[in-house]
Amino acid sequence: MGELLLRISPSSKKYHQQKQPMKLFVGGAEANVATALAGWNIPVRYCTVLPDNFMSQYVINYLSAKHIDTSAIRLAGSRIGLYYLETGADIKGGVVYDREHSSFSELVPGVIDWENVFEGVDWFHFTAISPALNQSIADICLEALQVASRKGLKISVDLNYRSKLWKYGKDPKEIMPQLVSYCNLIMGNIWSANSLLGIDVDEAIHQYQSKQAYLDHAEKTSMLIMEQYPTCEAVANTYRFDSNDEQILYYTTLQLKDTAYCSKEFSCAGVVDRSGSGDCFMAGLIYGFITNPNDPQELLNYATAAAFGKLQEQGDATEQEILQVESGFEK
Repeated sequence: MGELLLRISPSSKKYHQQKQPMKLFVGGAEANVATALAGWNIPVRYCTVLPDNFMSQYVINYLSAKHIDTSAIRLAGSRIGLYYLETGADIKGGVVYDREHSSFSELVPGVIDWENVFEGVDWFHFTAISPALNQSIADICLEALQVASRKGLKISVDLNYRSKLWKYGKDPKEIMPQLVSYCNLIMGNIWSANSLLGIDVDEAIHQYQSKQAYLDHAEKTSMLIMEQYPTCEAVANTYRFDSNDEQILYYTTLQLKDTAYCSKEFSCAGVVDRSGSGDCFMAGLIYGFITNPNDPQELLNYATAAAFGKLQEQGDATEQEILQVESGFEK
């Protein structure tokens, strides 16, 4: 569940006079996760709110063509949320959000029939981007979590922190801890855990220039999260480092009780599109816990390879097939 967004990006930095200077992509963190899982043959139902117009119908048809169940999409309001992303930029940096008065942002508690939405569902996923919009959406997240928990669903959250959101007078640490208390799988990194949950982070960690220091910090943060949120069974952390020469270094960790796992290290000299990589990792984790729960190292390898592979795809959602991802982490 989350807001579907349309992303607008310049076609190229080099050719400003070309006929079509902009490109449009269907995005939104939760929609990206749904698209990846559907592509990996996991049945997915996606819940959002769109205006009742021809553009929304195109979007719904697009999602349906991706084998996503769109029956939980509500038609209301007047506009689809937008965001503008500079070509090659990170979603946390060169981005402008245009989401005020979007259909999703104007949703109020008590409207969605969660009992019906969760019929036949085993897993509920949301992200910290939703409660960052306004108090009403934060209340709706809580509403959904209470029903999902009562029905025994597995629950996951992506602690994706966006500094350009959270503008409605609430600090994330006033909202997120209550929501996270329902979650079995928590994904993020040591910095987002600090911003959203108040988990201490070593501000000097970059000075150590040590991979082991990052791994140790991930384990410490993960153990603190599981201690503070007893429902949590697993915590995943991502590390992506971008250098001035466009070199990318990427690896991840997974904490299960007292056991820490680390993925292989991926690197490349260039990136096609940074957007959606974390969503792809989240999808990979869910996929792994559903299809291969007894091999944490293998499921982490899959999720990490999928996320790294997404960096070489244009657009917000991955189109990688299972064999492509598997061949990626076997290299």
